Amino acid sequence: MTASDATQQYLTGQMRPGFPALFETFQRDSDAVTLAASDISYGPHPRQVFDFVASPAPWRGTFVYFHAGYWQARDKSLFRFIAPGLLPHGIDAALVNYPLCPDVTLPELVAATRASIPAVLKHATAIGRGGAHVIAAGHSAGGHIAVELALADWPAASPIAAVVAISGIYDLEPLRSTSLNDKLRLDAATARAMSPIHRVRGGLPPALFTLGETETAAFHAQNTAMCAAWRGAGNPAETLVIAGEDHFSLLNSFTRPSALLERIAACTSRR
Repeated sequence: MTASDATQQYLTGQMRPGFPALFETFQRDSDAVTLAASDISYGPHPRQVFDFVASPAPWRGTFVYFHAGYWQARDKSLFRFIAPGLLPHGIDAALVNYPLCPDVTLPELVAATRASIPAVLKHATAIGRGGAHVIAAGHSAGGHIAVELALADWPAASPIAAVVAISGIYDLEPLRSTSLNDKLRLDAATARAMSPIHRVRGGLPPALFTLGETETAAFHAQNTAMCAAWRGAGNPAETLVIAGEDHFSLLNSFTRPSALLERIAACTSRR
């Protein structure tokens, strides 16, 4: 893939004129969400914090969500609006910030996110949640992080019960020729080492790989290849293409009855 092709597939081709208005709606709806707790620390970096939204329904699991922004931008506060759709299903939401590039390297960023899982579980236990059923989830860069957490070498049994990866990037090599790499600073070796598609193994949790129908061919290829790799290693995996939606509008699936919410709710029954 040439540099111009990569730029079109991962940057310009993903943009839509309606994004500014859409983000305003996201922020308005996020500001209206009632948080059970905010900016709970999970590490020494100022961005190692998470918000927690508690379900009033009988508890079935915790959705730990990592936001988009190509590992170098955005904030959890823009995406709190996804939480209310989860709550009727008995699913709490933890919305996680993480250090950004180039303040840290991408390997350091991913390593930092690992500390969020025990911190979220500690908070869930403190408010009376009766078990550890974590759905590692994220959008775009956050989808990559969610997969990395499932692949992590945890000291005991993995705390990740399921993965929901939304419009993720799992082979980072194409990003090296785009302006995104000004902050990511990936060389060939690091891009490969941080591409989870090369490290899939057996014994991983069930995963849902989803994206919007109108996203670029490269995002569709990434989604298809990651699901195939997951299945190829003997792990349960499925794809979901959300009709008529783009890279950001697909998040509106959290705000109405949808196939995405149905699949997420089904994750909590796989104990």
